[in-house]
Amino acid sequence: MSAQKTPRRGIVSALAGLIGLSALSGVLITAMVAPALAVTGITASSTIGIFDGLPEYFEIDQQPERNTLYAAYTGRGNVDGYYPIATIYDQNRQVVSYDQISQYAIDATVDGEDRRFFDHGGVDLPSLLRAAVGNVVSSGIESGASTLTMQLVKNTYISQAETLSTEDARKAAYEDATRETFDRKLKEMKLAIGLEKRYTKKEILTAYLNIANFGNATYGIQAASQRYYSVNAKDLTLEQSASLIAIVQEPSIRNLSDPEYFAANQERRDVILYAMLDVGSITQAEYDEAVAIQVDEESVVPSSPKNGCTAAYKYAKWFCDYVVKSVGDFEFLGDTPEERNANWKQGGYKIYTTLDLDAQIASQQATWTYAPPGETSYALGSATSTVEGGTGRVLVMAENKIFNDTADGGGADTSAVNYNTSFEYGGSTGFQPGSAYKAFTLIEWLNQGKGINERLIGTARDIPGSEFLDSCNGPYGGTVSFKNNAGERGIYSVAEGTAESINGIFFSMAIQLDLCNIRNVAASLGVERADGKELESFPSSVIGTNTVTPLSLASAYAAIGAGGLWCEPIIIDKAIDARNNDLGGQEKNCRQAISPEVAATAAYVMKEVLNRGNAAYADPNDGIPIFGKTGTTDGAKQTWMATATTRYGTATWVGNSIGYQDMSRVSYAGIQGYRLRHYITRATDIALNLKYPGTEFADPDPALLTGSGTEVPDVRLQTLEQAKSVLVSLGFNFRDGGGVDSELPAGQVVRTDPRAGTQSAAGATVTVYTSKGNKAKVPDAVGSGEEYDYGTAEGILNGAGFSNVSPGCEMVPPGDPRIDMVISSSPAPGTSAKTSTTITLVVAQIAPCS
Repeated sequence: MSAQKTPRRGIVSALAGLIGLSALSGVLITAMVAPALAVTGITASSTIGIFDGLPEYFEIDQQPERNTLYAAYTGRGNVDGYYPIATIYDQNRQVVSYDQISQYAIDATVDGEDRRFFDHGGVDLPSLLRAAVGNVVSSGIESGASTLTMQLVKNTYISQAETLSTEDARKAAYEDATRETFDRKLKEMKLAIGLEKRYTKKEILTAYLNIANFGNATYGIQAASQRYYSVNAKDLTLEQSASLIAIVQEPSIRNLSDPEYFAANQERRDVILYAMLDVGSITQAEYDEAVAIQVDEESVVPSSPKNGCTAAYKYAKWFCDYVVKSVGDFEFLGDTPEERNANWKQGGYKIYTTLDLDAQIASQQATWTYAPPGETSYALGSATSTVEGGTGRVLVMAENKIFNDTADGGGADTSAVNYNTSFEYGGSTGFQPGSAYKAFTLIEWLNQGKGINERLIGTARDIPGSEFLDSCNGPYGGTVSFKNNAGERGIYSVAEGTAESINGIFFSMAIQLDLCNIRNVAASLGVERADGKELESFPSSVIGTNTVTPLSLASAYAAIGAGGLWCEPIIIDKAIDARNNDLGGQEKNCRQAISPEVAATAAYVMKEVLNRGNAAYADPNDGIPIFGKTGTTDGAKQTWMATATTRYGTATWVGNSIGYQDMSRVSYAGIQGYRLRHYITRATDIALNLKYPGTEFADPDPALLTGSGTEVPDVRLQTLEQAKSVLVSLGFNFRDGGGVDSELPAGQVVRTDPRAGTQSAAGATVTVYTSKGNKAKVPDAVGSGEEYDYGTAEGILNGAGFSNVSPGCEMVPPGDPRIDMVISSSPAPGTSAKTSTTITLVVAQIAPCS
C-alpha cells in the first residue's frame, strides 16, 4: 500500500522564501541561461533586477470545467428528483479536492515529476544547477529544471490561452506560455516562488493535478480517470495512477486514447513506478505486481467523453441545444452576453433546467413512433413544445429528428435544426399554423365585447379588400378569396364556427375587427415568427399564414389556460457555480396579456373543438379539463394541434420541413398522417396531467355569450327595399338572397338568415329571401268524395291557378256511391304547392284501373 506523505514546507523553502532568494536565484539563473546572456550581453546584476521586477504571485483560479445540465425526473437513476442530461465543456475537466485523489496518483506525481516537491520553495536549486550546466554545454536553454509548481504556472497560462475568443489570440497566447526563452523562465520561477509563499503544498499539488493536460482534450486527474479507466480519481490503482501521470510530459504521444500510444506510455509508466519504489512510496511487491501489468486493450478501460448535446441523454438533446444557444441570455451568468458566454466557457456550473423528463420521454417516444426520423421519401418533420402556465417554464421540447451538430452529421435521420425554436436559437424558419392561429381572432372578437352566440355568414366567397380594416398596413385593394371544407356554408354562431373551424366565419369576424389588433393579440400572447420579423397582419393571416414557432404557440395557449397571464418561456430553474454558490435561475417575466374574462370565454369555446372530428383523438380523456385548436394548411402540408389546461399549453406540429407532401396521404404506425399530431399531443398531455393536473376553467363571461349584438328584426311581408332599410338602420349588412318558392305575393320577404329574433352581431350580414309568388294552397276539389266529378274538380283547380291536372283512379266495389266521383287529390287539399305542380285527381271506378 502506498505510504502516506504529509505535505510540508522544507527548510530550503523557508530560507529561500524569507532571506534574499532573489539574489541567490539571480546568480543561479544567470548561470542557467548563460548562452542567452552571452548573446544579449545581460549581466548577472541586471538579471537580478529583472527577477525582482516580475510579479510576486498570481491566484490559483478556477480552471475551465464541465457544465452539467439536469432535468426533473421521478424515474430510475434520479438524485433528489433530478437526472443529468448533458455535460458541456470547452475543456474536459472536473475539479476534485485533494482527498478525492488516489494516494497512488499523488505519489506518482511527486515521485515521477518532482521528487523534492515537499522540500523546495518553488524552484528546486539542485535541479537548477544541473540544468545550468546542461545549458552551458548545449549553448541553449534545453532544460528549465521545472518543478510541479513551475509546471502549474506554465499550465495555468496555457489554460488561459485556450479560453481566448479567437484562434489568433489563442495561438499567440499559447506560444507565449510555452516558448523556451529567458524571460519566460524568469517569470515562471518568480511566480512559482510566490505560489509557494501563498499556498500550501496540498493546494499546489491539487491545482496541478486538476489543470494538467492528459491528452485527447482531457484535463485534470478526474476527467482522465473517467476517460481512460472509467473510474473516479480516488479509485485509481497503482499502475493506473502511474500510467496517467506518464501522460503529462508528452500528452500527444503518451495518452491512452489509441493503442499506438500504449508502448510509449508503458515505458514512462515503468520509470515512474521505479521512482516510487526508489523513494519508498510503494513496496517491492507492489512494484512487481504493477510493472507486470501491460498497458493494452485489457488494462485500459475507456469511456467515451460525453461532451455536447450530440452526446446528451437521448430524450433531451434538442432541449440541451436550446440551453446552449441561450447562454447569452442567462443574467445569472453575468451582466453582458459576452461575460455570460465567457463564464459559461470557464464552466463548473450545475444547471437545473425546467425540462420534465417524465413528460419529455413520453412525448419524444410518441414523436418517433408517429413521425419516424428515418423517413426519406420526403422531409417529414415534427416538433412538440409544452410551456407551464403562470411561470413560462418549458416542460417539453421534442422533435422527430435525432440531434447531431457534428461536422460529419449523422445521416438522414439526424438534423441540427431545432424545429421548436426561432432561427436565432435553432435554425428553423418556422411553419404556418393554419387554423391554430384562429384563436387570436376569436380573442380580439371578445376583446371588442362581441359575443360567441352572435351569428355570421360562413359561406366561402370573395370579399373586397376594402372591407378589411388594418391600421398597421391597410387599406387593401383587390379581392380576398378563400375556401371552406365541403358543406360548410350558411350562417353559424361564432362558437359553432370556431368548433368547426369554418374559414368563412373568421373572415366575417375579421371584417368587423382591426387586423392590426388581431396581430397585436397574438404578439401580446408571445407568438413569434421564426425569422424574428414582426407578425404580419394581412387578411390571409387570419387563417394562419405567419411562419411561427411551436414554442411560442405553446406559450400563447398556456396563457389562455392560465387566465390570460402570459409568461416568457424560461428554461433554467437554478444554477450552482463551481464554488457551490446558488446563482438562482431565470426569473419569471409575466404580463396580463388578455383579461381573465376573455381567456375563460375563449377556453369555453375551444373546449368544444376536442369533441369534434379528428381533434377528439387528441383528448387524453382522463377527466382533466382541456381545450384546443387544430390547424391545417392548404394541401395538408403542415398540420398542428394546440391544447391547454389551467397548468400548461402544448403545441405539436407535424408536416414538411421542406417540400409539399400532402400529410393526408401518408400514414405511420397505422395512423393516417392527418391525425399524427393528435396522437403525439395526446401522449404528451397524458404524461403531463399525471404531474400537472389542471382544474376547471373559469366560467365564460355572460356578457360575452351574447355580446353587443342586436336582435334580427322580423321583416317578413315587407318589400326587399323596406327590409334593407330596416336592417341597415340597425347596423346589419344587407344581402339579397334572391327569390324562393312561396305563396306570398311576388317580391314580399319570406324569411331571413339569421332568422328573426336571433341575437346577431352588429355588422353581421343578414340575407333576405323574397317570394317568387309561385305557390298557392291546393283548393278542395274532393269534398265528401261524392260531390265532384272529374270535370268539376278540374275546373276548381284551374280556377285557383293550377293548370296541370291529370286523372288517376281507384277501384271500388259495385254499388259504392262514389263511383265516377273524385275521391282524393295529390297534393292534398290545403297544402301549399307551386302552381306549376301537377295535381292528380283520383276517380273511383268499378273497372280495374289500367
